[in-house]
Amino acid sequence: MNKEANVTDKNNNETVLDVQDLVVHYVLEDETVEAVNGVSFSLKKGQTLGLVGETGAGKTSTALAILNLVQTPPGVIKSGSISVCGNDVLSMTPKQLEKIRGKDVSMIFQDPMTALNPVMTVGEQIAESIRYHEGLSMKDSIDKAVEMLELVGIPGIRWVEYPHQFSGGMKQRVVIAIALACNPQVLLADEPTSALDVTIQAQVLDMMGDLKKKLGTALLMITHDLGVVAKVCDAVAVMYAGRIVEYGTLEDVFNTPMHPYTEGLFNSLPNIKDKAAELIPIPGLMPDPTKLPPGCAFEPRCRYAIEACKEPCTMRSASDTHLLLCTRYDDPEFEIDLKRGGV
Repeated sequence: MNKEANVTDKNNNETVLDVQDLVVHYVLEDETVEAVNGVSFSLKKGQTLGLVGETGAGKTSTALAILNLVQTPPGVIKSGSISVCGNDVLSMTPKQLEKIRGKDVSMIFQDPMTALNPVMTVGEQIAESIRYHEGLSMKDSIDKAVEMLELVGIPGIRWVEYPHQFSGGMKQRVVIAIALACNPQVLLADEPTSALDVTIQAQVLDMMGDLKKKLGTALLMITHDLGVVAKVCDAVAVMYAGRIVEYGTLEDVFNTPMHPYTEGLFNSLPNIKDKAAELIPIPGLMPDPTKLPPGCAFEPRCRYAIEACKEPCTMRSASDTHLLLCTRYDDPEFEIDLKRGGV
């Protein structure tokens, strides 16, 4: 098992999700988008991992690959392995994949407005998954769907209503109810609060935390919001240009960040202790994913970069639980200059 995966091995012996050396490309007519480039991590039962990074870092492509839902063409899972509850996802037939999607692993998609069928009642949409995976009658499926609605804070009587009759926050609760209807072992949440206002965000995050405790579900939280990570995650993987550049426990990454990109993320946040302090943005833009450099992808934007950073780098261990992808970590003169933001 890769070093990246070892970060979460100490808490529980039951691994429910294991991703190793995952590579996902989108092959176009004139170029190839290198979206995911050797990502590895694992999740234990009841654990939450925050997958953090800018738009375009490869977070959603990683989640879609876990479900084997990368659209082909143009998407291609070039190499790697994915195991969900002991099942080799990449070798399964479409029929076998249907059996585990929703049952062993579910996904909360980013936009609740488009994730629901507008011509079916919300109760019918929840019941559909229950009927398929648990073989219950329509009546029993609806009864369980009503229970799921109440579990996420929606009155059960509203199962006969359609998505347009719900607010954005309520729609997201319905999407979560669908994802949790069959008690999956693994839940993938792709920016689950990005379409919601701040008050509803807090309610949804609290609810997901409560449900994780009740059901023991492992959660992969995909987000660019470090505040969300601080609230719900046990471990953090910081992703940049398709690779994990820093990986550790929540305390490791938040208290002692070691990768220059992680430093940049924290320094670009407002400082709640010093409101007059200026933001320190990360200069430049992410590299073109069709023309990634052979060395560190962050090197053109990094104020610590040296000539050696233009060569390929391997993961370094800062501790048993803290890893980073940085050539300069072994340099005694290298030290992160963190000006803490508002997380």
